[in-house]
Amino acid sequence: MTDRGLSGPTLRPGQETPRAPYGSWASPVTAAAAAAGEARTEWVAFVGDEVWWTELRPAEGGRSALVRRTPDGTVGEVLGPDWDVRTRVIEYGGRPWLPLGDDPAAGCVFTHWADQRVYRMRPGSTPEPISPEPAVPQGARYCDVTRVGDEVWCLREAATGSHQADVRRELVALPLDGTAGRDPAAVRVLAASHHFMSGPKVSPDGTRVCWLGWDHPAMPWDGTVVMCAPIGPDGALGTAQVVAGGPGASVSQVEWDPDRPDVLYLLSDQDGWWNLHELTPGGMSRALCPRAEEFGEALWRIGAQWFFPVGGGRLFVAHGTAGRRLAVLEADGTLRDLNGAEQYTEWAVLATDGRRLVATAAGPRHPRTLLLIDPEGDEPVSGAEVLRAPYTAYADYLPPGYYAVFHGEDGEEVHAYVYPPHHSGHTAPEGELPPFLVQAHGGPTTRSQLVADLSVAFFTSRGIGVVDVQYGGSTGFGRRYRDRLRGQWGVVDVRDCATAARGLVAQGLADPQRLGIRGGSAGGWTAAASLVTEPELYCVAGIYYPLLDPEGWSERGTHDFESRYLDSLVGPWPEAAARYAEVSPLRGADRVRAPFVLLQGLDDPICLPSQAEAFLERLKDSGVPHAYLTFPGEQHGFRRAETVVACLHAELSAYAQSFGFEAPGVPRTELTAGLRTEQAA
Repeated sequence: MTDRGLSGPTLRPGQETPRAPYGSWASPVTAAAAAAGEARTEWVAFVGDEVWWTELRPAEGGRSALVRRTPDGTVGEVLGPDWDVRTRVIEYGGRPWLPLGDDPAAGCVFTHWADQRVYRMRPGSTPEPISPEPAVPQGARYCDVTRVGDEVWCLREAATGSHQADVRRELVALPLDGTAGRDPAAVRVLAASHHFMSGPKVSPDGTRVCWLGWDHPAMPWDGTVVMCAPIGPDGALGTAQVVAGGPGASVSQVEWDPDRPDVLYLLSDQDGWWNLHELTPGGMSRALCPRAEEFGEALWRIGAQWFFPVGGGRLFVAHGTAGRRLAVLEADGTLRDLNGAEQYTEWAVLATDGRRLVATAAGPRHPRTLLLIDPEGDEPVSGAEVLRAPYTAYADYLPPGYYAVFHGEDGEEVHAYVYPPHHSGHTAPEGELPPFLVQAHGGPTTRSQLVADLSVAFFTSRGIGVVDVQYGGSTGFGRRYRDRLRGQWGVVDVRDCATAARGLVAQGLADPQRLGIRGGSAGGWTAAASLVTEPELYCVAGIYYPLLDPEGWSERGTHDFESRYLDSLVGPWPEAAARYAEVSPLRGADRVRAPFVLLQGLDDPICLPSQAEAFLERLKDSGVPHAYLTFPGEQHGFRRAETVVACLHAELSAYAQSFGFEAPGVPRTELTAGLRTEQAA
């Protein structure tokens, strides 16, 4: 494949690139462009010769459309604009739909966002519910569906009380004829082995079913077990047994071998890295390709897949550490990277029909592209068919990001991605150092990707650098690196971000007087905690929907999935109460000196608006300039284009005021002391 429009404008001979101070460069990468960005493709499947996927659309209020592409290249919606295909299971969602066969005429089943019921779609007719109407709105949620005869089996998450943590999860069977849509008694409960479970995976011969399970206080990246049960002639499950996993071993995906119905493939970190293992009868397990690399990620969404068995002992995989490469893992353990895959830094394998695969590819200057690939072709990547083309309008303004490793005072490695200021038509005055933003990702048990991102280019194309820190606790670098954050949240993440910032300064790449920090969710925690801990390092912050009061999170709770997350990140409550107080941004608010913008969704069930309000109450007499913007209808992680636009404008205005430059074309957000809330439309 070729670069698409990456060459910059041509200067006339002898013409110099215009010089302007960092931060003041006029850029065509508007906040609206960054908000529109790319249509995020997820949950892909082959449906005969067609490929279907869900597509997040910020311009439509964050709706997730189900899209199909036919063999002749026609792309269109499967459902109408009134349908939103996504689920709220564990609040972060999961696999929300399933084709009912290889023929598109068979239709599909899907979860609709508005009521969280499961619907069956037959082409040419209005979708009909096949799950019961919940007693309270969105009181039952479903995901990770598989078809078994005239039923679909899936995970059901049902509210049992008024508290967010009052939840029951079980595997259930829903008749495809819709009887359960009218009569709740028609739902068959299959199993309820653990408080948390993934959806069911049925063996190719239909005799057994497996799933993942774990209980509080463990998170799925701490330890999970693989359960397996026989399926009786009547469709009932026999006694389930643990066949793999356990404390200290995180299995994040399990699949049956399509040729050997008694063999399971596991994605397990039992040896310190998420590697692939084969589990044979009798419980014998062997690593297929042991490497100090990751072949998967943390299980934040139920039903996520990172590898696909395709028969003959072969698997399609993505592997690596700071990035991912697309490869075929042969039956003899040989790992063969696809020719041409190296031009991208990130690959995600999304679906296969056993011969071809659909994958997304991206890099620092290659926006995410959805490709249909024949791995056996002479040039599988360069000859790939583009299913969802990337945006190309701003290719000249994408920064040449690169992977870097910094070292802390204790010699510990800190991984990061550096995006220098970049504009094809501007440069800075001689000798001027650029301002830099330290970016802390959410999670915290996840990672960022070294890929083209217009929300980053929004800043770098104006002359503000960004360093995206993969602080201790991030995935991608093995369990030991991940475990650096255990009991040290608010310490290791803050220290690693500071290490990256000071490393850039030491290399002469960043202005030490113009450093800021930004982040959302767990990254918002790190940004706020950094203002408390490093008051002399950062001069401004952009804080999105943060956790600010860990004591309140543990005492009064958040949603069920993360309600015991802090047991590992900080310590068990209340035994570690002193530790909670020590690292709490709310408790340390009086030490904040730098101005900031705080951006909060009013319908956020994970990091509640009350935490932001309590933080601001502590600061009301401090004299610290700030702006607090709230967004009705937004939950955890903003989906609406108008919200993203307002947030980027507020951030850039705050950075301009703090770094000392004008931000042309951006409305000013006033940073004032005292309590003030600005509610966005």
